[in-house]
This record gives sequence, C-alpha cells and structure tokens, in this order.
Amino acid sequence: MRIRRRILIPIIDVVLFNVGFVIGYFIRYNFQWFRETGFDARLEDYWTIQIAFTIAFLVMFRIDGVYTPRRAPAWLDQIYVIINSSAKAMVVVLALIFIYLPAGYSRLMIVEGGLAVVILVGIARWVQGLIESMLRRRGYNIANVLIVGAGELGRAVMRTLVARPELGYRCIGFVDDDPQRGSTNIGRFPALGALDAIPSILRNQKVDEVVVTLPWSAQPKITQVVELCAHRGARARVAPSLLQINMGHIDVNDFGGIPLLSMREDRTSPDDHTIKRLLDLVGSALVLTLCAPIILFFMLLVWLESPGSPIYSQMRVGKHGKMFKFYKLRSMRPGADAEKEHLRAHNEADGPLFKMKNDPRLTRVGRFIRRTSIDELLQFLNVLRGEMSIVGPRPNLPDEVARYSDWHRARMRVRPGITGLSQISGRSELTFDETCLLDIYYIESWSPSLDLKIALKTIPYLISARGAY
Repeated sequence: MRIRRRILIPIIDVVLFNVGFVIGYFIRYNFQWFRETGFDARLEDYWTIQIAFTIAFLVMFRIDGVYTPRRAPAWLDQIYVIINSSAKAMVVVLALIFIYLPAGYSRLMIVEGGLAVVILVGIARWVQGLIESMLRRRGYNIANVLIVGAGELGRAVMRTLVARPELGYRCIGFVDDDPQRGSTNIGRFPALGALDAIPSILRNQKVDEVVVTLPWSAQPKITQVVELCAHRGARARVAPSLLQINMGHIDVNDFGGIPLLSMREDRTSPDDHTIKRLLDLVGSALVLTLCAPIILFFMLLVWLESPGSPIYSQMRVGKHGKMFKFYKLRSMRPGADAEKEHLRAHNEADGPLFKMKNDPRLTRVGRFIRRTSIDELLQFLNVLRGEMSIVGPRPNLPDEVARYSDWHRARMRVRPGITGLSQISGRSELTFDETCLLDIYYIESWSPSLDLKIALKTIPYLISARGAY
C-alpha cells in the first residue's frame, strides 16, 4: 500500500498541476480577472511553459518533502508546505519566462495557475485524509506498535492512540523495567514485562514500530532498543522526554539570542475559559428551556411508577477534588444505594467504578431514561451553577476517587462534564484506564472547536444508545 501510495500521489499531482495551469489560462484570457489583457493567446502557445510548470512544481514538491510519507499529517501543515513549494515553483517558471521568452507571454497567468494548483492539491489532500482515516478506522493499513516505558510520557502516547484511531496504530502492549508497571495492564494495553522481553516480543509478534518513551537518563537502554529494532526490522521512534511534558506546555522565549524553555502551568488563556463558560451557560439554558416538557413528563412517570422524589441527588467529586451535589432523574427504586454492596460481586466495570448492564435496581422507566440519557438532562442545572461543564470528564463518587491511581487524578484538573471523549468513544464499553487516558488527552488538547466537535458527535451516540446502561 505504501509503494502504491508513493507512486499514485505524484501521478495525481501531475494531473492537478496541468489542470491548474489550464484554469490559470482561462482565468487570464477568458475571464480576465485581476487585470485585462489587450491581446489573445491560444493554450497551445504555452505548451513549453506548461511542461516547465509541471516539472518545476513536481521537483519543488519533492525537494520540500511534500511526498515524504507521514501517518495522518495535519491538513494545515500539509497546506503550509504546499504553498511554500508552489511559491518557489512559480518563481522558477517566471524566471525562465523572463530569461528565455518574449514579453508577450503572461506572467500573471503563471501566478493564477499556481494559486489554482494550491487549491486543487489542498482539496485532494483533504479528500485523501478522509479516505485514509476511514480505512484505518475499519482496520486497513494498521501499524502494530510496542511502547517501551509506561511512565507519564508512555501514557501520553497511549492517550493519543486511544483518542485518535484515525492514525492507524494498534498497540500490542508495553514493557517497563519497573516491576509494578511492567506487570499491570493499562486498559486494553497489556503489560508484557521488562525491557529484556523485547527480543522475544519482536521475534514472536508482528511489530511494525517501537515507540521508546524512556527518560534520557536511560540513554544506554534507549540505544540498545534502537539497535535491536534495526536488526529485527522494526522501526524505532524515540519520544523526547524533555521535562516529561507535552511541547504544548512549554513557552519558548528569547534571551539575548539564547532560546530558553519554561514550563507553562495552563496553556489556555483567560479568554479561553471565558468562552467555554459562556458556551456552557448559553448551551445549558437552551437545553433546559427546550427540554423542560420532556423533563417534566418523565418526572411524572418516575413518580407514578415508584414512590419518592423523581429527582435523584448524589455527592460527586469535581474540579480539584471539590465536592458538589449532582442531579439526575431517578432511574432506580428508592433505597438502591444501600443495595450496592450486595451487588458488588456482579460488577462488570474494572477499576474503581461499579456498573451492571442489567442492574436489578432499575425501574422500567429508569431503564428507558438510562438508555436514552434522558436521566442526565438535569445535570445542565449543575452546568448553570458552575459545578460542571457541558464537555469534560465524568464526575465520580468520593469512594471511587479514593481508589484512583496517582495518574488518574489528572482528570480532575477541569470541571467535570455531561459528555466527553469517552462518551463518544464507547462509554461503558471502555475500561476505566482508557476513559482516563481519553479524559487527560482532552484536557491537554482542549479548544472550543474540540468541545463543539464532541458535542456534535454526542448526538448520534445518544440516538444509538451505544454503551449506555
């Protein structure tokens, strides 16, 4: 597939270069945009320039690394390189016209053709990205990855693999010399032992890439792993462990010509927090207003089916461990919390959580509102009160938080949410570790556009009721 891709993409680009050149001709002589021309010319008169145009673009794309294979590169990054290469190619063609051809040949046409090429190739790369993402989500062109090191940097890699399946990586497991880390699974990522297990793993399993996330203090081990991968035919990638943090958390400042790096506590600005809070207020007020009849209707059904208040409240742990009262429509019979310990043996969730797919405490109405997530509509009241956000990690019970591992607590750095990455990635089908990996990835990658994307993707998940119980 990689070989076909390396051949096919340049061929498609050559076609687009020529289509762009023809578009530039029509813009210049037929539509006469930007500036009128006092004479006419046939497209055939430009055949030598068209060949030079195509070759210049192809060569510049090759020199600037446009065809360097990368897995799921960002579209804007690709566009930046394409624009840069196209500008160079246009300069080359304009210079050739200036030196070797008479003034009658249009220079503006080359610029217009170059702009058309940028647009056409940009669209082609966007379509290519969609197709490759769809194929990888369906299991095509998947690379098997072994992670070396299960510290903070290793878990950051795992978070990315869970949150971005379109990258096309399948983690077969991880190794770590720490006895506890090397023997404790993280979600669906199996612990495969210590680093001395790498040779047998490479020999007995199909490993395409090895991601090394060891600290630089372990340089000799890093070198050994890289050399071993070279002998075994697996590609080794070494994650920089500078400060063991994401580069998005680093400020770079100039000090008399010397670049200095400093830790940034919060990469979001006060304006970002204000935008998020405004969106929460507007969104929750809108939902509560529109859904008020639905809430009242099901409150009545809950009350008619079983005695007691139709509104259920419970203490949950919010941002920075602060407790708050959490509201839902009651989906269980009265006194259900007292029965929880008797059902502990039937728990289907891993980690500190308790979940049962066919919980006997659920009422008939409660089972329906759980499946449709109607029971969670009252949580928009928590959003209005500033205790929760529309998008964020789900809040857990105090006794569940007490059983967190140290790295799990990073999910409490922000307000909990009604929906989040885990809600659009499987909900109850995920392990607790995978949920935490997604939550921490969300916190580190937060933006208003990410919130909007998650909120919009939540709608089809609610309709399908996938993982809801």
